[in-house]
Amino acid sequence: MAVWLTLLAKKPNVRHHSERYPSSYSNAIKPYALKLERPQRTSETFTCSKMATARFPQLAIMAFVLLAALSSLSLVASHRFMVGSYHASGHLRGKTGHCNTENDSDCCKAGKMYPQYRCSPPITSNTRATMTINSFAKGGDGGGPSECDNKYHSDSEKVVALSTGWYNGGSRCLNYININANGKSVRAKVVDECDSVHGCDADHDFQPPCPNNIVDASPAVWKALDIPESQVGDYDITWSDA
Repeated sequence: MAVWLTLLAKKPNVRHHSERYPSSYSNAIKPYALKLERPQRTSETFTCSKMATARFPQLAIMAFVLLAALSSLSLVASHRFMVGSYHASGHLRGKTGHCNTENDSDCCKAGKMYPQYRCSPPITSNTRATMTINSFAKGGDGGGPSECDNKYHSDSEKVVALSTGWYNGGSRCLNYININANGKSVRAKVVDECDSVHGCDADHDFQPPCPNNIVDASPAVWKALDIPESQVGDYDITWSDA
């Protein structure tokens, strides 16, 4: 009976976590045991990789939406650039006076504020612009004589005026430019400035300042480009230095 009680009183043979392997062979077995545990890490990495793969379509959709948004902004910026996107350098208060409406000219209105521009879009080999019509003849809607030569020019001459930025202080005076429109091309001489800063006075026939992307052309230029009469007024063109 005493022997039996002694056996029952012995500590149960239960290993603690630190005694998982007997010390006699732990050094030999532990490396292999560690190697056996490593696949679990590989499995976890694979799960991460699967999660990343599962997210990929969402990331692709987000990237596509971002690219579409950037493309839209680029198109908007391009359109604004074409019509003269530079900020106005100031505003001119309109005054009324004798205004020749021969070519449906826009006459100043008293008190109206008109934007002024000192800069024009950069010039390229194919600069986009809006062509308007103007008479450079005496008594025409162009006002006073041309700035480049202090002369008037008949409506049969192929001459133009450029917005202030493109006129560039007269650096293009009496030089030629090529104008492309309606599938045709014509050479015209620069004789004046389409003033983007000043206006609403007698020198400018009481017309407001020009936008900053204007090629103001004589009737002869419009005729040479064979533009239908119904479309004469404002017309999209490209131009370059000849």
